[in-house]
Amino acid sequence: MWLCFEDEAGQTLRSPGGRTWGRKGHTPVVSLPVKGTGRVSVAGLIATRPGRLPRLIYRMRQHRGRKGERRGFVEADYAALFDAAHQQLSGPLVVVWDNLNTHTSAQMRQLIASRPRLTVFYLPAYAPELNPVEGVWAHMKKSLANLAIRTVDQLIVVVKNRLNRMQYRPALITGFTAKTGLDVHPP
Repeated sequence: MWLCFEDEAGQTLRSPGGRTWGRKGHTPVVSLPVKGTGRVSVAGLIATRPGRLPRLIYRMRQHRGRKGERRGFVEADYAALFDAAHQQLSGPLVVVWDNLNTHTSAQMRQLIASRPRLTVFYLPAYAPELNPVEGVWAHMKKSLANLAIRTVDQLIVVVKNRLNRMQYRPALITGFTAKTGLDVHPP
């Protein structure tokens, strides 16, 4: 049985601010013309199991700013993420996630009930410090600081690159889990 923590994050074309050096009295400013609007939403899942290396599984969704286009994940997207995780991990999943309205909707409850190898628990309200996937987002966004990204396609490539790097560093994923202070492998 795999214990999985899930969370989602978004990134726009405007990169997060970072720190840099500059001459005294002259704040460095970088102006970058951005083509269009856009956003990338990512749903991530950290899966842990005693005796196995932790895994990071994610799915992306792009939003190009078109009228009527949904910005985030819908219930079917989460179901596809869980089905893919079940296939990759080959075992039942116990998912712990926050109380996002999409997570608690009637349609989501039906999708969960239709998957016998999926059990879901909810984190307390306003408790991001208990979710190790928050560390993934912080690490990813820190690596995006001060990058000159002009298009959504460039943003997708960079975000995938950062997340793929994390997938091959199980010690980093273990660190995100340890930072929560939760005992995910009780005796």
